[in-house]
Amino acid sequence: MKKLILLTFALFLAVLTQAQTKKEVVFTTEPEIECQNCVKRIKDNLRFEKGVKAVNPDLKTKLVTVQYDSEKTDPEKLIKAFAKINYKAAIVEPKETKEEQAAPVRDKDKK
Repeated sequence: MKKLILLTFALFLAVLTQAQTKKEVVFTTEPEIECQNCVKRIKDNLRFEKGVKAVNPDLKTKLVTVQYDSEKTDPEKLIKAFAKINYKAAIVEPKETKEEQAAPVRDKDKK
């Protein structure tokens, strides 16, 4: 019974630690993502960078979302990884997504 409790505690601690180090950042690229070849090129190259957990380029929004381990990499290193494949990347602040930029401003939003 003690072993089961210790194992459960250890598993809980491991999951908690993993959740704290996993982060997400969104980038715009220059040139913009225009086709499936761009998507493939970005995914195939960035996934091999140390600490990268997931790479999700989106053709519709022209944004690249990268999930990474903050203990192994950071957004500046990811920007350098984009440069290796001839893309200039810039971090998108959460309120700057293209969907929000394209949304019309309503009168009540101006106040």
